[in-house]
Amino acid sequence: MNFSNLQSNLRQRRTLIIASIAVALIAFELLASVPGLTAPMERLELSAHDTFFILRGPREPSPDIVIVAIDDASLNWVEEQWPWRRSRIAEIITWLDDAGARIIALDIFLFKPAIDAAEDAAMAAALADAKTAVSVNQVVEQSNGVITHFPPVQEYLPHLDGFGISEVSRDDDAVVRGIRAYNNRYLDQIYFNWSFEIARLAMGIEGPSNPQPTNITFNGQEIPLRNGVMLVNYTGPANSYPTYSAAFITTGDYDESEFDNKIVLIGATSETLQDTFPTPYSRAIQTPGVEIVANTVQTLTSGDYLRPAHPYTSIPFILGTALLAWILTALPRPSISVLFMAGLMLAYYLMQFLIFLQSGWQFALITPLTMLFLGVVVPTMDHAVTQELEKRRVRFLFSRFISPNMVDQLLETQDLDSLNKRAEISILFSDIRGFTSFSEKLSPGEVVTLLNAYLEAMTEVIHRNGGTVDKYEGDAIMAFFGEPIQHKDHALRAAQAALEMQAALGQLRQQWQASGVFEQEFKIGIGVHTGEVFVGLIGSNERLNYTAIGDSSNVAARLQELTKTHKVPIIISRSTYEQANDKLQVEFIEETTLRGRTNPVGIYTLTGLQPNSDSQAD
Repeated sequence: MNFSNLQSNLRQRRTLIIASIAVALIAFELLASVPGLTAPMERLELSAHDTFFILRGPREPSPDIVIVAIDDASLNWVEEQWPWRRSRIAEIITWLDDAGARIIALDIFLFKPAIDAAEDAAMAAALADAKTAVSVNQVVEQSNGVITHFPPVQEYLPHLDGFGISEVSRDDDAVVRGIRAYNNRYLDQIYFNWSFEIARLAMGIEGPSNPQPTNITFNGQEIPLRNGVMLVNYTGPANSYPTYSAAFITTGDYDESEFDNKIVLIGATSETLQDTFPTPYSRAIQTPGVEIVANTVQTLTSGDYLRPAHPYTSIPFILGTALLAWILTALPRPSISVLFMAGLMLAYYLMQFLIFLQSGWQFALITPLTMLFLGVVVPTMDHAVTQELEKRRVRFLFSRFISPNMVDQLLETQDLDSLNKRAEISILFSDIRGFTSFSEKLSPGEVVTLLNAYLEAMTEVIHRNGGTVDKYEGDAIMAFFGEPIQHKDHALRAAQAALEMQAALGQLRQQWQASGVFEQEFKIGIGVHTGEVFVGLIGSNERLNYTAIGDSSNVAARLQELTKTHKVPIIISRSTYEQANDKLQVEFIEETTLRGRTNPVGIYTLTGLQPNSDSQAD
């Protein structure tokens, strides 16, 4: 287990995850630039930009634009079905012209001649008398793929100052955010949206030119388009413009001054006529098509255009937020990373909102925000999962050596990179006396049962005193105290564990003898030594052991062997005694030179603890 390699792998994984998210989001943006294809996040992008209108709030409508509405009140008042007689519309046109209307714009289909020729004559006369009149045509693709053009009635054409298509553009979520700027599908003839005709006549300028999917020239400016669609800079929700019921125009209900020198748009507002649409300001209360025209005309005459940025422009924002995500995920605390991420997401949104207010530009919102969000959250979650899996692996590994509560303490407080080190610890060796000879008198099952019960009891004692079980070698146990959880009183803990192991063995003997399982004498010898060793994780990726290596381990093993020679249960070295001499009851045995060493070692038999000398074992 190499924890520095683990951290390096996590950094590489973090970089790979963030790069993969960035590549995917850039691909989505490039996909959005292909006409006819819908990018996966396009709806969210559109809805996010709609919130800019809500935050900005309604603006003052142009005082030059009013609407004459074919509304529910008009439909209820006039005792005839829609469409009304042409002569009735002609009366309204004449009244408005007499009231001083500057432009009369008819958002009414006038494609087919009336059954009664007198009706068309009345309409033609009214249009001829009007100062300026504009109407609509229509280019329609039939079910068989044939493109058909529907112009206004031939009799009206000489008296119209302009006409054009009235197509609005519904996005995939059915919201109308713009109008179709032009249509060139019929015999390659270009028909511009009639809103351009109204604005052209109101401003006294040339009409639009050079139509392209990305822009169109009007009033000396290039208006940005989105696949041929001009975005409408909406003034507000429905009913933002002064609106008058068409049925009461000629009845004297309205003062003529309200229409003097105005652009008057005549069109349906009743929902029963199915010419209402959801807009960025409102999806529940839909906006009539004629009012969308009013918003479009105001956008054109004011020059306050919305400018949809090309999808390519989002690439720098995505890369920038990817870099920010990479920096944030390098912070040591995930909570701080998430807090900064939320702040940066809010800052980016507000920045784009300010750009929208100042210039009308609409840059990508969702993809950079998604990059920042996923770029922080996904690597953080991956890091958390990886760390948790690593902790479980460490927990599984160390649970074989130390008590579970000490494993948790190790994982919470220990720097795992520092596990491999040289340290002074106390080492305990224990061995069963004469185990080989009397195990021959038992069946294999009895040997296993005996050893398992013995090792379980001894391990519990070691863990209780904060020790680490290094290994089991048949009936022998090696344990050490002071690592990986540091205890200053590791010598006392090791001595106390040795005494408790002897006591636990006595209880086991009583249980075995009482049950008749094992009646032979059963003793253990224990050696304890304190000294410096190397402690760490030794092995391969497939098999690891947390162990202590060094001469001090050999000393403890030799002391255990001397218990047989001196016929005592526990022998400790001078170094162990000196670290806990005021708390141990011992008897000096001798100075002896151990096998493999040149310097003599003072050894003691441990008989007990001084009163009130218990360690603070966990």
